[in-house]
Amino acid sequence: MYIYDSAQKTKRKFIPMQETKASLYVCGPTVYDDAHLGHAKSALVFDLLRRVLTANGYDVTYARNITDIDDKIIKKAKEQNKDIKDITDFYTTSFHSEMASLGVAKPDIEPKATESLEAMIELIQTLIDKGHAYATSEGDVYFDTASDSEYLSLSNRVQDEEDKQERVESSSLKKNQTDFALWKSVKDGTLTYESPFGAGRPGWHLECSAMIEKHLAKKDSEFAIDIHGGGADLLFPHHENEAAQTRCGTNHALANYWMHNGFVNINNQKMSKSLGNSFFLKDALKEYDGEVLRFYLLSTHYRSNFNFNTQDLSASKKRLDKIYRLKKRLFGMACGDNTTPFMDELLKALSDDMNVSSALALVDDMISNANETLDSAGKHKQLKKETLVNLAYIESILGFGVKNPFEYFQFGIDEDTKAKIDSLIRKRDEAKKAKDFENSDKLRDEILAFGVSIMDTTQGTFWEKI
Repeated sequence: MYIYDSAQKTKRKFIPMQETKASLYVCGPTVYDDAHLGHAKSALVFDLLRRVLTANGYDVTYARNITDIDDKIIKKAKEQNKDIKDITDFYTTSFHSEMASLGVAKPDIEPKATESLEAMIELIQTLIDKGHAYATSEGDVYFDTASDSEYLSLSNRVQDEEDKQERVESSSLKKNQTDFALWKSVKDGTLTYESPFGAGRPGWHLECSAMIEKHLAKKDSEFAIDIHGGGADLLFPHHENEAAQTRCGTNHALANYWMHNGFVNINNQKMSKSLGNSFFLKDALKEYDGEVLRFYLLSTHYRSNFNFNTQDLSASKKRLDKIYRLKKRLFGMACGDNTTPFMDELLKALSDDMNVSSALALVDDMISNANETLDSAGKHKQLKKETLVNLAYIESILGFGVKNPFEYFQFGIDEDTKAKIDSLIRKRDEAKKAKDFENSDKLRDEILAFGVSIMDTTQGTFWEKI
């Protein structure tokens, strides 16, 4: 398996610290607002990575944090006159629900900032003791970037004075403008936590380093974890600062491999609230099935910037539809358990830095060849079994085709209408059993009037939206 390492800017063979195990940490959401398409893209990329690692035989430990201490959370709670925990619980629950709609499995470990304060304070004290951090007269604690000879080695940045002022907290009490806050003194009456440095709140960059040490790092290891991931916007300053904290505060580097997914643009514009094009995931899920969004957002290479537009989304849906059309043709058949050449080729493509373009080309060819052969004369029992094995593998490694194929094509029909259609189908089945064909035909016409088609199979009657 090969992974593109953002730090070394090259594709590297994946060699984990422990032969059969892989540790993965990804920066999760700050829970003060609804998840947007950028959150969805990152979550999907690392869900796919986890699946590919697993398919390659690794026992994966996947951690993704929840940032529930942040100035934006406090501001929102004040604006809505709500308790901070009510805000964070609401958006955490929403995030989980929306990720589930995309087929994103929950991480093995999901630490929250509020549950990790002791670990953060401990790391700050270690950095102070080692001479890599200092407290100011106002009660703030800063990381001393000049004390770290490797600072900026992750992002390979060369900062000018304007950039320093723009990207890092400004304070006349800092030794260097690039120094960043580990602990922020708070004296405005808002939320604070007690610490040896005074009442305040931890710096944002600190929590991931502390959580990784607490939940994943092994003693006497060269790296705390195998892989650290997140969006490209986190490379600097967030991941740069994380790496510095861990490097200076522990006996190891933070991660052996750094992976970053590209940005999401909306109609060729960078997604931004100020531009009014921050497309919330909850709104997209009203218009499209979650699996359609999964297929679309994963259809380009994870490192490429993704341009979201409805034309490409519609074209992408048609490719996913083909998986379900084939699944319908084989519905009800028993699946074999053998390994096929297609499975080997698909895993090979995805193991090459998650080359999804090659993977989806293999899927398209498999579907086309299977349909062509099934259309020809003969029962093709062996082909059907092999195709079902291939479809099951696509489902497990890519997360495509997980639904009942008939229910998949029902998206866009509201629950009340679905219940009416199901009731009419049951009545029609009863009429057919009673050989009341006149009533059966009337009920069929009533069903079709909803703009659906029906299919009678040995497993029962199914319907889909036309």
